Amino acid sequence: MAEPLLKVNNVVKNYLSGTETLYILKNLTFAVPQGSSVAISGQSGSGKSTLLNILGGLDRCDSGTVTIAGTEITRLSESALSAYRSKRVGFIFQFHYLLKDFTALENVMIPAYIAGLKKKDALEKAATLLTEVKMQDRMTHYPSQLSGGERQRVAVARSMINNPDLILADEPTGNLDSHNSAMVAQLLYTEAERRNKTLIVVTHDETIAAQALYRYTLNAGVFTRTD
Repeated sequence: MAEPLLKVNNVVKNYLSGTETLYILKNLTFAVPQGSSVAISGQSGSGKSTLLNILGGLDRCDSGTVTIAGTEITRLSESALSAYRSKRVGFIFQFHYLLKDFTALENVMIPAYIAGLKKKDALEKAATLLTEVKMQDRMTHYPSQLSGGERQRVAVARSMINNPDLILADEPTGNLDSHNSAMVAQLLYTEAERRNKTLIVVTHDETIAAQALYRYTLNAGVFTRTD
């Protein structure tokens, strides 16, 4: 097994709902090798999105540690966590969250520009990524002019613009028909593998989960390896 990029150790996450405590994640411990792919399945409300949010620095666990490429993100300050999200993690969601007033090219380049890359360089890098995901003829189109599959291909390109260590995809094909779902999933796995990126995909789709090197099921806050 390759050296783990991601190490999760005894992670716990609870929420208070009135007087009731909801136990979302219960002492999760697992490791993900560099350059590998992981699919996480489970019923709605089982904690899958919560886990991705913790791994991506969008939320904090109550206890336990999360270490990415030697950095324990659970100890980072808010400013350091923001930098981590910007430069070391690529996010893809069920809803593409493209900015409607910007073209596909601009949507992809914005994260790199915000991270400090010169505008010209960011545009060139974005154009290269869009070409690689077969969107070279749609770069100047706005999200409203793109199909659902095309918007998700733009989202895949955007997730990789800052050369992240980790790509987190939360139901990335949940809004697509079967044809576009298969196309986007293949693109995501292929591009992550080609770049030696570590990919974690939350999905209800069995065919998409089956493409991952490692598979887990999250049920009642407990992780079970199923591959």
